[in-house]
Amino acid sequence: MPRIIARKNPVVFKTQALRVQASPDRLRYTPVGSPLSFTQMQALRVPIAIDDPHHFDVTVANLGVSADLILEWHGRNFKLLVRQERPDHGDEVLKLISGYVPAHELRVPLLTAMTEIAEELLFEGPHGWFQGRYQQTWLPTPYASDLPVDTSLAFELTPDRGHTRPVCCGNQPLLERPRAYIHLPSNSLQLVYSMRLTLPTGCDQLTALHADEVFDNQSGELRAHLDYSQPDLYLCELRKERLPEQIYILKKGVLVAEKPGRLQLSEAMAEQVGWVIEAERSAWPEGLARL
Repeated sequence: MPRIIARKNPVVFKTQALRVQASPDRLRYTPVGSPLSFTQMQALRVPIAIDDPHHFDVTVANLGVSADLILEWHGRNFKLLVRQERPDHGDEVLKLISGYVPAHELRVPLLTAMTEIAEELLFEGPHGWFQGRYQQTWLPTPYASDLPVDTSLAFELTPDRGHTRPVCCGNQPLLERPRAYIHLPSNSLQLVYSMRLTLPTGCDQLTALHADEVFDNQSGELRAHLDYSQPDLYLCELRKERLPEQIYILKKGVLVAEKPGRLQLSEAMAEQVGWVIEAERSAWPEGLARL
């Protein structure tokens, strides 16, 4: 049964629209206008068209970030994906850990990526839940009051690779050189940070789970849920010259194979032309090769 581990008031969230200027070798965005509530932002997330995907000047509804994470487990490399139900699309997809960037972090979206990892990616060992660090900086522990932390163990995040084309907020290049794309169906700018996740030694009984945040219509709250029966965090093995055929969950140190079924991947793994992605989703497993 799902367990509620956090509650938020969505009214607190504020962001801004962005002016995005792109040339073939650089993308620049600038926050514009007054702060937007979550509802106001969603109202702006309507499909747009761009004539030239390499060169444009548009205003989009919001900035989103994703974490393209590679985990090494006993000498094997895995991409980490989470399941997302999309009632508005009538489907569900496997996607990268991701989230909306609030107004106060638009100039440092890497901070939002760290927060999303801390909120969505949960590792449980025999003596508690792991903390995370990014280049010696501790990630927040948003559920410490409900999920006891094992202070002796922590996972480490390091940059895996930077994109070749710089992305700037105003005149300031972004740290770690994320990949950027405009998603036409949602009228948004998306950044993808590539990272490697290293687990500490002595964690052979590890369980990996995804904390899913859902809006509760009755209370008006955003609630983070944890469900052992549906961990919703999947490991997709990376092999040279071969696409994965299997996905796994990690339960008490054991990789448990899951039946892929009719999987679909999110748009972050769809074909990108210039700075633009037009698709709503991507095919499994071909989309993984585009990350």
